[in-house]
Amino acid sequence: MVFSSLFFVFFFLALNLIAYNFANTIRQKNMVMLVFSLIFYSWGGPKYLLLLVSMVFASWIFALLIYQYQDTKWSKIFLISDCVVMLGLLVFFKYLSFFAGISHAIFNLPKEIPQIVLPIGISFYTFQLLSYVIDVYRQEIKPQEKFSYLLLYASLFHQCIAGPIVRYQLVADEIEGRRSKLDEMCRGIKRFSTGLAKKAILANGCATVADTLLPTVAKDLAGIPAAGIWIGLLFYGLQIYLDFSAYSDMAIGMGLMIGFHYDENFNYPYIANSIKDFWKRWHISLSSFFRDYVYIPLGGSRKGARRTTINLLVVWCLTGFWHGASWNYIFWGLYFFIFIFMENKFLTQKLSRVPTFVGHIYAMVVVYFGWALFRCESMGTLGTLFKGMLGLNKNGFIDASTSIILQNNIFLLVFCIIASTPLFKNFGSYVKRLHLVNHRIPHVVYAYDMVMPAVLLMLSLLALVGNSYNPFLYFQF
Repeated sequence: MVFSSLFFVFFFLALNLIAYNFANTIRQKNMVMLVFSLIFYSWGGPKYLLLLVSMVFASWIFALLIYQYQDTKWSKIFLISDCVVMLGLLVFFKYLSFFAGISHAIFNLPKEIPQIVLPIGISFYTFQLLSYVIDVYRQEIKPQEKFSYLLLYASLFHQCIAGPIVRYQLVADEIEGRRSKLDEMCRGIKRFSTGLAKKAILANGCATVADTLLPTVAKDLAGIPAAGIWIGLLFYGLQIYLDFSAYSDMAIGMGLMIGFHYDENFNYPYIANSIKDFWKRWHISLSSFFRDYVYIPLGGSRKGARRTTINLLVVWCLTGFWHGASWNYIFWGLYFFIFIFMENKFLTQKLSRVPTFVGHIYAMVVVYFGWALFRCESMGTLGTLFKGMLGLNKNGFIDASTSIILQNNIFLLVFCIIASTPLFKNFGSYVKRLHLVNHRIPHVVYAYDMVMPAVLLMLSLLALVGNSYNPFLYFQF
């Protein structure tokens, strides 16, 4: 079950909110959320629900033991044990086939590469449980004594599948006691509707174009004209951002509806003026996790230039590897490490001496070509892509099919680019500021807040009912 489905929006979520509002006490409300979360998670495969519950139980026990034996050697032993269990299971399910493939290629062992189905959301809830146990060890939080509450934290369907990675200390008080406010409910509905429209209309629309112009098979990619590859990669970059940020928008919105406050996960990364700035804005919960639980514990930048470089290298290898068990993701992480390293050494000073737009162009060019690494799982396909961009696949510059695709989706492209900037948000803030300061256009403000969520839901419904529906096609040339 995914957020951007008719069943989820108009049945599962609606039923969840009705049941939640009929519950009277916080205990009953938590039970409602736990039951719905476990049903949501088991929808994709009930057998992996046992894995989730077992991992939460292990972390619950280890955290209690760490707290009981704090300031003794046993505390560290229990921490290490929890990390071994959590990371061991993550490696088994997500990376065993990858490592087995390497071993098979070098030593011809094992004879057959095991094909293991990846449990949904395991990367997210593993990191959440690790952060919880580590924070207990650091004595930053007290352990949760109720297993059901910790299970709710790890399995909460708002963020269990696609993030953001929520720290326990952020929601600890809200799990124990929270109140739903009418204004936050309205904000949550608006935020969820925005995320749903972003996914159903914009991200899915970009995905359709990207899949057509940027096939993942080298043989098919070789026949795409150069302009098609350039345009396809642009749509793919927009799709990745709109897709990821849409799920974060929906998670934050659903949290607000019932009194949870999750941190922002994306802050308009495509307006960044450096790669460091980009990663301060992109997948913020993941970046902060690696900073707080890997980079800083390794010594951060406190142990000299050489050690800082090594620490950064480790972090960026892990960042790439976290996204998938494939070499292209590792290379993608190393690709950004190179630019972060250069910015630390000399590029930041040089960028400070030039106009801001130069830094922005530099950052977007780096990110743009980075998506090529992210897209192509084999080096052969990546080579075909770069050759095709230069017209070296005997693919020409543009053909009629590519021209028609671009014409049919030009308004989608323009709108997606604008939606990737804070332009709409700033305009809305400006209008509301006029209302608050000068008491101007109040009706516009009220109409926007009341009508826009309904309009977005309706457009999303049309997009989800007809998978090929694209409202921008009505404005084609």
